[in-house]
Amino acid sequence: MVRSLGSLVLVVGPSGVGKDTLIGGARHALENDKRFVFVRRLVTRPPDAGGEEHDSLDAETFRQMEAAGRFALSWDAHNLRYALPLSVDTDLALGKVVVANVSRHVVAEARAKYPACAVALITAEISRRAERLVRRGRENADQITARLAREGAPVPAGITPIIIDNSGPLAISVTAFVMALRAIAAQE
Repeated sequence: MVRSLGSLVLVVGPSGVGKDTLIGGARHALENDKRFVFVRRLVTRPPDAGGEEHDSLDAETFRQMEAAGRFALSWDAHNLRYALPLSVDTDLALGKVVVANVSRHVVAEARAKYPACAVALITAEISRRAERLVRRGRENADQITARLAREGAPVPAGITPIIIDNSGPLAISVTAFVMALRAIAAQE
């Protein structure tokens, strides 16, 4: 368990709901508010892979960094390795609200390590998700169909997420997300 003054906000949801788009909108809206930090994930994906902001690492560098304890959290998803940098711990110790896009598979571990942790579950209608996945251009039609057919892991029992429906106009979803983040910061 990491003792912290800040809060970690885990942004989760199935592929295509617009997690990175909402995070980007909130980052822009809150850019002058020093209470908030938006974390870039480390991913074993090429840097030119479209669709989401991330810092790329090759599999061996990722393994070495993980073994050296250089990640706050790490997990596997979609045949890739993901991590949050250790700077998360520093930002939380400084009382920041740290916002990160993660897999629902790592929520229980994150909650155990970071008790001041909130979960923002982003949802969207399946037709909107399909459109977004096609636009992203990382997968062929069969892969997109398979991705949409998979049900994501449930949020662990005992966690009441903040739910944001990102099916409609982006400005409305971003506003709802920013309001939720400001409410979390006000509890600090």
